[in-house]
Amino acid sequence: MHHSELPPQLLDRVRRGMVIPAHPLTLTADRRLDARYQTALTRYYIDAGVGGIAVGVHTTQFAIRNPAIGLLAPVLKLASEVMDKYGTADEHGLFKVAGVCGLTAQAIQEAQLAQSFGYHACLLSLAALADSDIPPLIDHCRRVADIMPLIGFYLQPAVGGRVLPYRFWREFAEIDNVIAIKMAPFNRYQTLDVVRAVCDAGRSDTITLYTGNDDNIIADLLTEYSIASDQGITSVRIRGGLLGHWCVWTRTAVRLLDEIHALIESGRDIPAELLTRGIEITDCNAAFFDATNGFAGCIPGLHEILHRQGLMAGTGCLNPDEVLSPGQCQEIDRVIQAYPHLHDDEFVRENLAKWLA
Repeated sequence: MHHSELPPQLLDRVRRGMVIPAHPLTLTADRRLDARYQTALTRYYIDAGVGGIAVGVHTTQFAIRNPAIGLLAPVLKLASEVMDKYGTADEHGLFKVAGVCGLTAQAIQEAQLAQSFGYHACLLSLAALADSDIPPLIDHCRRVADIMPLIGFYLQPAVGGRVLPYRFWREFAEIDNVIAIKMAPFNRYQTLDVVRAVCDAGRSDTITLYTGNDDNIIADLLTEYSIASDQGITSVRIRGGLLGHWCVWTRTAVRLLDEIHALIESGRDIPAELLTRGIEITDCNAAFFDATNGFAGCIPGLHEILHRQGLMAGTGCLNPDEVLSPGQCQEIDRVIQAYPHLHDDEFVRENLAKWLA
């Protein structure tokens, strides 16, 4: 599938920028897929107003691919069906993104599986090719892009990613079926490598930049880059976010992106309050993602928020040793109390029964 085959309205919305939460995995007490709560969580994102949902990504837990667990296909299928049935109120539909990882044979198989379930693009992780040079990396990406539209992914090294230099991104940006790049190195220098590469390739109008920098969300969305290249000065922005952080308090995230889009379109000065709010969100992210302990409690931290809201029956992960770090629960308590304007508890309370029905 080529990106030209996507519904034009959907591709326009991708390029304008949207909220794309990275969908978590809800489990029963015996660590099996909890379809009721998984469905409720997808419905929550839809009613919160997201433009798309990413499934089978880091937040969904890479262990779903373990043959003994076998949850990749069921999770992709369920989310796609819920998006199709529950999201029909939006005439243009939701942008369905599937996480794809592994060596080339596995990545091709996963992309084919995602396409069979009606996904529009794949978010390609290169963590499995940690020792590969740039030519085989680019070949790997091209072979997956032959199957379906591609979203590049700069996954931060602290959670399994690898450093990807400017040269890689410059060649990656020449792959015709690339439609977006999620930048999440948690590093401003490395984020700039991606921005420069896209501009230097002359693809700033056709490759949309999305932030995955959960520690810098508002600043990423507010900043205009002016890049000097062979084409002259190119102005480009990060238009939206594909974020693990946005899988919680999602209604607030949607309103935030709408606010930022309106501000940019108006040409008004950036209010200082918005920059302050950006630091508040970073503080929340530090608690949710367990930055103090090298992100060891990242997924359990997100589960804790959703469990407190009633969107998960429990907080368990596929790996029973993956739990909240010592002191992380207290940090989550602190940021919830400090920033009540950032959560969406009331929205969840009003709709939870409907989502669980």
